Amino acid sequence: MSDLVFGLDTFGDVPEDDAGAPMSYAAAIRHVLDEAVLADEIGVDVIALGEHHRPEYSITTPETVLAGIATRTSRIHLSSGVTVLSSDDPVRVFQRFATVDALSNGRAEIILGRGSFTESFPLFGYDLSDYDKLFEEKIDLFVQLLDEKPVTWSGTLRPALDAADVLPKTESGRLTTWVGVGGSPQSVIRTAHYGLPLMLAIIGGPAKRFAPYVDLYRRAAAEFGTTAHPVGMHSPGFIADTDEEARELYWPRYRVIRDRIGRLRGWPPIQRAEYDSEIEHGSMYIGSPETVARKIAGAVKDLDVGRFDLIYSSGSQPASARMHAVELYGTKVIPMVRDLLAEGK
Repeated sequence: MSDLVFGLDTFGDVPEDDAGAPMSYAAAIRHVLDEAVLADEIGVDVIALGEHHRPEYSITTPETVLAGIATRTSRIHLSSGVTVLSSDDPVRVFQRFATVDALSNGRAEIILGRGSFTESFPLFGYDLSDYDKLFEEKIDLFVQLLDEKPVTWSGTLRPALDAADVLPKTESGRLTTWVGVGGSPQSVIRTAHYGLPLMLAIIGGPAKRFAPYVDLYRRAAAEFGTTAHPVGMHSPGFIADTDEEARELYWPRYRVIRDRIGRLRGWPPIQRAEYDSEIEHGSMYIGSPETVARKIAGAVKDLDVGRFDLIYSSGSQPASARMHAVELYGTKVIPMVRDLLAEGK
């Protein structure tokens, strides 16, 4: 597992400053840039920025922030996490990320998704009744764009293209592109059909329950005759010097976000016992470096994945604590996971 890839993911949650007040959106975006620079310096492999259009998050255009990160880093890969392709235009998505790829000397990646929230659809004039069809058509076009050759394409929800030569082209000839999947077998099969890498969003319950999806991806790729790439997973977590500190810092702010989402989806308010149980038995990686490293190593072994991304912010955790969590992830957690896997533990 020496080639295991480690990433950090964020939606640019608006953090608290040292006085306990919410940062401005501008300051929150600049703080994400500083976190990415630190991650680059300490050996984290990927920084992935998610797209949201909600008041608790600062990042609506991941590729714009990634372009800024590109100019201040030298080795870390720069990814979306995810790009909501359904409410965007595949041609413009390709052009923007090809530009980030140029600025970063070939370090750009994309994770395409349908989006777990739907606020982007009315914002950009899309009909939610077309939710599935939009993604199906647009990913079909985007996969053709990845070949970087003139594209002739037609669908029902976007104007057709006739021998369109989309620019700029990348130096490598192809953008690394994943598909983010939250647990739909059809989405797993579609990803295998196109021969794209699979990123599993595992945000609740034991990670091991996603093992059938990894197996389905590999079996489907074999049947389609496409490449079954190493699978990735991303899950929420938070790291502090001790287990207690991590849990207590994360809980009150996470509860606000979780209940806000819950009201939209008809969930009951989260209780502390549920939170603690998810840390112990589910897919929240919260605790000291030693605790988090052991849990990551276990999930990696259970699912046989090639990449693990930690969603390191969920709510208004203090900016200084978030920066420390990034530092601990790169300097302590990642080396510990590698050692544990090398020892077979």
